[in-house]
Amino acid sequence: MITLPPIGMGCAGIGNLYRRVDDHVATETVAAALDAGIRYFDVAPHYGFGLAETRLGVALAEHDPEGHALISTKVGRLLEPTDSDATERHGFVGAPALEPVFDYTHDAVLRSHAESLGRLKRDRIDILFAHDLGVETHGDAAARHMADFLDGGYRALRVLRDAGAIGAIGIGVNEVAVCHEVLDSAEFDIILLAGRYTLLEQDDALSLIERCAASGTRLVVGGPYNSGILVEGSRSARHFNYAPPPPHVVTRVAALEDACAEFDVPLPAAALQFPRRNPVVASTIPGLVGRDQVEATVRFAEWPIPDALWDRLTATLTPVSDVFAS
Repeated sequence: MITLPPIGMGCAGIGNLYRRVDDHVATETVAAALDAGIRYFDVAPHYGFGLAETRLGVALAEHDPEGHALISTKVGRLLEPTDSDATERHGFVGAPALEPVFDYTHDAVLRSHAESLGRLKRDRIDILFAHDLGVETHGDAAARHMADFLDGGYRALRVLRDAGAIGAIGIGVNEVAVCHEVLDSAEFDIILLAGRYTLLEQDDALSLIERCAASGTRLVVGGPYNSGILVEGSRSARHFNYAPPPPHVVTRVAALEDACAEFDVPLPAAALQFPRRNPVVASTIPGLVGRDQVEATVRFAEWPIPDALWDRLTATLTPVSDVFAS
């Protein structure tokens, strides 16, 4: 069984999510994470259309040549050439001229895995997740993609794991409902759930956490800052779930800020530590770009937070489900 560290690094940022990042900054970020004791890196072909995997591979070849770091990447999208010259595509800026094409079939999963190995400069990947299944991503095509995965892609994951090519299998998604759907039909070692079990919103994830506890499936929490707003704060909020935040979310964040301020705790510290309070959560992986963000993450992870603040957040703030229903 793979032992995951409590904090990992999400690598979408070094794939130019939201903004262009220089190659040397990407390498410096990975080096700083390793220096800080962060040994788990989560990436995907989708992140910069191969750019994040390539940069992670280059950085680890230089700074982790013995291959001690744990890597998870994803399947479900193949990268195909495109003629588009758009500066930004799918939220990534200045990425290679490749287009992600959804494909969860058996052969596509094997191809995606092999191509990721090449970009990462590794002969083994520790965790392989099926990426972004579900209605929120695929709409009317969700059932077709799910059938492709359960009828073929899942079998490919099992074959790779049984052969020792990967250490664990799972899904990496942004919605809770699809986790229950796949768990009704298949077994997984780990689920990566992004943005749904955070200080800002967690109610929908509680049933999944109970199910994971009962089945022994471990949970990795991605997006602990809801793609940025729990670091940016209410006054400069720009990103909530990869889009501009609606007013009621900004109001919710302001309430969280006020509660944290009463105890002299930075909001990002409470946001980062919140998921780790649940024993089902094996690791939390904020997205990081630059040495400053790595150093801030270490500070936030170690920031002393009194039980009284957790009580304050739990007992006196408006329930999350009520806020998001408004």
